[in-house]
Amino acid sequence: MIKVLIVDDSAVARELIEHVLGADPEIEVIGCARSGVEALAVLAHKRPDVVTMDVHMPGIDGFETTYRIMTEHPVPVVIVTSMLDPQTDSANFRALEAGALAILPKPPAVGHPDHLPAAAELVLTVKLMSEVRVVRRTVKPAKARQQSSIVAAVPASVKVVAIGASTGGPVVVQAILASLPVDFPVPLLVVQHMAGEFIPGFSEWLARSCAIRVKVAVQGEFIAPGTAYVAPGGTDMGVDGQGRVTLIRGKAGQSLCPSVNHLFHNMAERFGQHAVGILLTGMGSDGAPGLKEMKEQGALTIAQDEASSVIYGMPGEAVKLKAAQHVLSPDSIIAMLRALVKR
Repeated sequence: MIKVLIVDDSAVARELIEHVLGADPEIEVIGCARSGVEALAVLAHKRPDVVTMDVHMPGIDGFETTYRIMTEHPVPVVIVTSMLDPQTDSANFRALEAGALAILPKPPAVGHPDHLPAAAELVLTVKLMSEVRVVRRTVKPAKARQQSSIVAAVPASVKVVAIGASTGGPVVVQAILASLPVDFPVPLLVVQHMAGEFIPGFSEWLARSCAIRVKVAVQGEFIAPGTAYVAPGGTDMGVDGQGRVTLIRGKAGQSLCPSVNHLFHNMAERFGQHAVGILLTGMGSDGAPGLKEMKEQGALTIAQDEASSVIYGMPGEAVKLKAAQHVLSPDSIIAMLRALVKR
């Protein structure tokens, strides 16, 4: 049984989340807390496998509670919260900085047309996160010899960088983009699996920590150096022959939209050997076939290494397909991208 602690100041939300999780025979809700203080008190004598955490609570909020949990009682934390104003609220993503592994919207009430898929996603996420070993990991910088080989591998003719990520990806994407100088010489296209309503807030959170420009992609805009374009929810992103963003609405029943595969296939077709493809942590296999196609067209292809990945699904599949020329830690990926500036 997967033991779960629910933390939310709303009695209605606690009851709904408990109903959703308790309906699965493999999950046991061992307690509910109305605040961060109550959650920490429970964790002092109970050991859940996963904590679901609201962000906005009176007193100690979800960010501070997550930080305290990761410091005092390390356990996988899944943020389950309502959507707020992306222009003024970054607490949802600060909780990821504090160590939370995933962020999901609260499921709508029973009877709502979106209840069943949202409930299924919450149950699946809790199950997957229960298997993650939460430890304080320090990613060691690449050795000087390794750094030199990384820099030497960067071609001089790169015109675009494409990044795909899922579970565990937001913090890695932030680390990569925040390391790039304002004069980064090429555009970046980012697909992050996330509920569509969180994408504007995600983009705003990234922008606050980056020297480069970060924005949600808009249909028809020309991609420019020193700018990262984040795919909106529910649309597959690419670039046309004139260098303009193309956004295509997802097909009915499409499970992953935006799709990393769609982006990588487009990069292979439009840019060939002049592209860099980077596949980061995440569940499933989205992006692995597309990364292989990029490699076959001469692009530089990179997968995140297992030691630094929260979930080694997507990059692991890329490695199995021999789609990645390099399997690197985030620090080494950063070193490789920064080498583009020197070129």
